[in-house]
Amino acid sequence: MSKVAIVTGGTRGIGHAISVALKNAGYKVAANYAGNDAAAAQFKAETGIHVYKWDVGNFDACKAGIEAVVAELGPVDVVVNNAGITRDAMLHKMTPEQWNSVIATDLTSVFNMSRLVIDSMRERTFGRIINITSINGQKGQMGQTNYSAAKAGLIGFTKALAQEGANKGITVNCIAPGYINTEMVAAVPQPVLDKIIASIPVGRLGTAEEIARAVLFLAADEAGFITGSTMTVNGGQYITG
Repeated sequence: MSKVAIVTGGTRGIGHAISVALKNAGYKVAANYAGNDAAAAQFKAETGIHVYKWDVGNFDACKAGIEAVVAELGPVDVVVNNAGITRDAMLHKMTPEQWNSVIATDLTSVFNMSRLVIDSMRERTFGRIINITSINGQKGQMGQTNYSAAKAGLIGFTKALAQEGANKGITVNCIAPGYINTEMVAAVPQPVLDKIIASIPVGRLGTAEEIARAVLFLAADEAGFITGSTMTVNGGQYITG
């Protein structure tokens, strides 16, 4: 019987690639999105993947969304917490709205989603929670105190929840992408992008499909001995011990 996977922010960029990869691997996939109805409709038409609209930063919205997924596809086996936004500014210019919106979407969402599936996973003694953090959550990034804090928070969350879920067959891991060739990165001015690429030992941006491959690895039944870990996928740009 096919396992059910939810991918937040699952219709565009890295999330799009993750959703498609999971579907191709035999999962029943629910792709969450926040607001771009046209992009979600196009994604559904092209892939045949179910799409669900809700605000991952809102607990009640997540509850209703997950209930809709369960009613249509069945109990959730895999959650990929991929949704994320940036609201960059130097701290001395950052507004409370810029801080709060990033923390809600990039960090609080992971509590919301994980809390709402964890009881079912514990009952069924199986679960895979995969959190998409960032190279900038590992090393920090000027102008991104909000984003770096949220993404670093995911790593701590992952390590703690991994210990709680281990004896119930639930693994919790992070993937930390470096600079990936998505619309967000493509919007970076070319001189800045050139400097970024020059700092990556493999000499190129990553692809969304490479992140999706890492998700498939961690989601598999055979990955049950891997939990609490952070997999870095950054072309050697930042190497951790």
